[in-house]
Parts: sequence; structure tokens; C-alpha cells
Amino acid sequence: MVLEAPQAAPELAAVLRRYWGYDTFRPLQERIIRSVVGGKDVAVIMPTGGGKSLCYQIPALISGRTAIVVSPLISLMQDQAAQLAQMGIPAAVLNSSQPQADQAQTMRQACQGAYRLLYLSPERLARPDTIAWLERVPVSFFAIDEAHCISEWGHEFRPEYRQLSRLRERFPDKPIAAFTASATRRVRHDIIEQLKLDDPHKYIVSFHRPNLRYLVRQCDAKSQPRLLVNAVRATAGSNIIIYAPTIARVEETVDFLGEHGIRAIPYHGQMESHIRQRNQERWMSDETPVLVGTLAFGLGINKAAVRAVIHMALPKSIEQYYQEAGRAGRDGLTADCLLLWQQKDAGLLAYFIEKLRDPAERERAWERYNAIRRFAESGRCRHRQICLHFGETPKWESCGMCDICAPEPDWLDTTPARREKRTPAPVAARKPEVPVPECDRDLLELMREWRREIARRNGVPAFMVLTDASLLDLCARRPAGAEDLRKITGIGERKAEQYGPEILAALESYNAGQRSTPRVETRQPTPAEETIRLIQEGRTLQEIAQVRDRQLSTVVGMVADLVERRQLDFQDSWVPGPHRAAIEEAARRLGFQWLKPLREVLPPEITPEEIRLVVARIRATALNGV
Repeated sequence: MVLEAPQAAPELAAVLRRYWGYDTFRPLQERIIRSVVGGKDVAVIMPTGGGKSLCYQIPALISGRTAIVVSPLISLMQDQAAQLAQMGIPAAVLNSSQPQADQAQTMRQACQGAYRLLYLSPERLARPDTIAWLERVPVSFFAIDEAHCISEWGHEFRPEYRQLSRLRERFPDKPIAAFTASATRRVRHDIIEQLKLDDPHKYIVSFHRPNLRYLVRQCDAKSQPRLLVNAVRATAGSNIIIYAPTIARVEETVDFLGEHGIRAIPYHGQMESHIRQRNQERWMSDETPVLVGTLAFGLGINKAAVRAVIHMALPKSIEQYYQEAGRAGRDGLTADCLLLWQQKDAGLLAYFIEKLRDPAERERAWERYNAIRRFAESGRCRHRQICLHFGETPKWESCGMCDICAPEPDWLDTTPARREKRTPAPVAARKPEVPVPECDRDLLELMREWRREIARRNGVPAFMVLTDASLLDLCARRPAGAEDLRKITGIGERKAEQYGPEILAALESYNAGQRSTPRVETRQPTPAEETIRLIQEGRTLQEIAQVRDRQLSTVVGMVADLVERRQLDFQDSWVPGPHRAAIEEAARRLGFQWLKPLREVLPPEITPEEIRLVVARIRATALNGV
């Protein structure tokens, strides 16, 4: 059950308005802040987008000392520290990727109390020299983000998090605040036990996200791409996240969408950091609304207006699915969470579970597997299943916001079998949607253009200048002066001072007739056209992979498809003659419908890519009767 926060005390409300530019706290935020400020240990379970970071950032700011924030991702720590700097709050990140001189300077300044927040990785905190150094830092409290990582029963257990149990021993008088977005009752108890929290104040926000529409569909290799295109087109122009299970699937999905006239950008851990950051920024600034990523994408992303999150494979657990799907609809408006899974996904998960050597770890993985299978295959309300999984028992049986409890959208095929699963039941009360401020679209485009320019000039992501919510409020209210500007959502004193004159000048120029520069939409070649062009230039497949920033297997997959469809001629230079002959001979004996039997009988020096290319030529010849 979500409890409404009590009336904010004037001092906390003033801090919230001054630095963050908000007038009210979200549910439970003020209570959590008061517990931390009061020196109590806390355990907080708050869904993605609920405002967890504010619950330790405000106490850190008003403490006058340094809060140590433990987070598993360097990029997330860097983003949060940069956002705080934009608000005039001194914060820093300490990690091994920084030059030694920078690390030494940060450590010296921390000892002098220069920071209100200092971000460390659990690996860094596990080092004995780090603990000894922290004893010289004026620490106010420890905040443990993604605290479920400390539990072996959690879906993202990280052994290095276990070292955090030493904090209570070495700093017995410092409060510890643990935060996570997804933890079952068992994991919550484990977090408290592992961190040795002392009679902690516990805060659990409801796991029910009533504005999210959960849609689950089992499909096959032919229907999945069609449903993906339908789903993306149904929310055309809106921000969409598509999760693919592997890097290869990320690249293939981006290229597939490109072939269907849908611009999308990839995001995965093996991309060069500057390309990954550029792609994230293109998505954050609405330049390219569709992003296809692996699990590396999403943590700490401050993008409220995501209208759909689409999973292209069965997740490992309900916790993982809930956390990723929860990145949709953080603005309170209706959003779709679509899970398109295939039977082979379950087989792959089971295969990797059986590879686990630790019997206890394997047992826990099977529990998570069985839970996500039940969620995907059951004919019961999706929202209710999620709440029950996390130990919350709703009073309602039907949500009215999932494929079980409500009619499916037109773009998602409906079958009589699925309709028969639905039974009338009491429907959960729908949460009123947060109204989008009415604003002039031309003005909004001009202000987005202004934001991009400011971000480029200052070398920061656009969302750190102003969030989407701030831009919408700005365009709806059209402040006439500095006093009005401070009433805009998300504009605190520092941002009003930093950007206020330019914002007011941009509004004045709009009133005088200025408009955003129209974007010239030139037709971009499709991925297939680009690949064919590069082949015609004489590029090797390895060179094409480098030019297109793709893995070799992704390029080979596309080239093989083009060969099969007779849109591209097979080139002997792609596969050495002896390898080509061996593959053709094996295909004559075993057939060429499946690649796996061929891989099993051919020698290891013949690569999967070579097999794929030769089989493509064989199929093209057979299909065309040549």
C-alpha cells in the first residue's frame, strides 16, 4: 500500500525547492529522509522512478559532512555526480579508471570534507586501504544503492557486495541506508542481516504500477519480428526501449528495424564508451526515439516519458523484468510493457542454469526460472502476480491493465484461447494519469533546440540541463521573469542563476517570431543498402563490421540473408576453397535446413560465419532451382 507523505516541514521543503526545483515530495520520501537525518538505519524498497536517490542526496546535503554512496555502475555514479554539480552540490566519484593523480586529489579533498556525496564501487570499498582512508573522512552515513546485490537470493548477486558487512564493524556509529527497486521478502530480510542494520526503519512502496499495461505473448521466430514492428509503430514518435538478450541480437534488431523504415540506435557494453554515450544522448534528447540495448542500458536513466519497454526474450527473473519494464511510464502516463518470448528462450535459460556448479546457486536460479515461466504462461492477472511475488497481497483480483484482464490492443494478435482465460473480477482502481501540461509544440521544439545547444556547449547530456518535465512546464507557463522561473518544475536556484537569462531570452525571441530550425529528413540508406554499397566498394566483411560498428557475426547474418534472397551474389573470397568444399559436402549428407548439425561435424577451424555464408548460397540455389 502506498502511503501519502505527511506535509513537508518548511526546512526540507525549502531544500527541495532550492536545489531540485520541486514543490512536493513523492510518497514516503520525506519520511525516509527524516529517518536518515535522524541517524537511523533504513531499508527502502522503492520501484524504479520512485525517487530513491533524493532520499540520500538531501540528507547528505544538509548533514554538512560526506555521505558515502556505494553503487555498482561507474557510469551511473558519474551521471549522478554530474547532475549534483549542475545543482551546485559538491559530489565526486572515486574509481580505478581515473588517473592516479585525480584519485589522489579526490581522496585528499574528501579528507578535508569538500564533498557532500562521494560515490564508490563495492570493489573499491572492499580494499583495506580504502577503509583506512575513509576513517579520516568526515562521513555522515553510508548509502547502499542496488542493495539486493548483497543477497545470494537476489537476482543480481555480486560477491563483492558481501564485503559491505564490514562497514558496521569498522564504522559502528555511522547509519547505513539500503536502497533497492526490487526485492522479495526473503531478499529484504537478507539485506538487513548482511548489512547488520540496527532496528532499521523499513519503507516499502507498493509494487503496483497501475499506469503500466503488461502484455505478454509467446511467439516464434517468424511472428516475433512482425509483432515488434507493430508495437514500435503503435507508439511511433515516442521514446521506446527494446531489450535484446545478446549483443548480436541488439545489432540485428537495430538493422531489422532500419529495413522497415524505423530508425533505432544500439547500446551495449562492448561499444566504445564515447559511441555508447553519444547514442544514449541521442535517445535522451529525442533525436532518435528508439533504443535497442542489453541489460547495460537503463540504470539511473532519468527519462520519464518512455511510452514502451519491449523485451525480445524471457528475462532471468521476475525481479529483472519488473526493474526493466518499470523504466516505462515514470511520468505517470499509460505505457506498454511488452514481453515477446519464444520457447527457445526458456531452453537457453535452463541450459545455463545447469552449467552452474554451486548446487545452492543452481537451486536459486531454478526458483527464479520457474517464477518467470509461471508469470509468462499463467492466465492470471499480470499485476497481481508481480505484487504477490514481492510479498504484497492486493485486495483486487483483476487490474484492467494487462493482456489477461483487458482487451489486447489491435496491433497484438488476439486468439480465442487467450480470450477464454479472462474471467470477470473486481478491477483495481485506476490511478489517474498525470496531466501533460498544454504547451505550444513550436515553442517546445525551440526550447529543445536551445537545450541541445547548451548541452553541447557545456559538454553535458541534455537531460542534465533541463529534464523533459521541466521543458513541458516551462512551455506551459511561459515565465516572464526570474521570480516566475523559480516556480518551474525542476529549476532550482542554481539552474535559475545558470540558465535563467538564456531561457528568458529564448522565450522572448519566440514571442518575436523565432522558431526552431526545421530538421531536414534526408533519406538514409537502409542497413542492407549500406552493406551492399560497401561490398561493391571491395570492402571485406571484417572491414564492413568496423565501418558499421557491428560485430562480424551481425554483418555475416545480413549478408547471408541477402544471398539467400538473391539480392547479393556470393563471393568466393569470403570462404577459403577447402572450407567451402567441406561445408558443401557436409550439407549434402546432413541437409541444410539447420546449421547446428553442420557445426558439430565440421572441424573447429571452419567458423560459424563461414558455414552460414556457404549454406546461404546452397539455399539460394535450391530455392531458385538453379
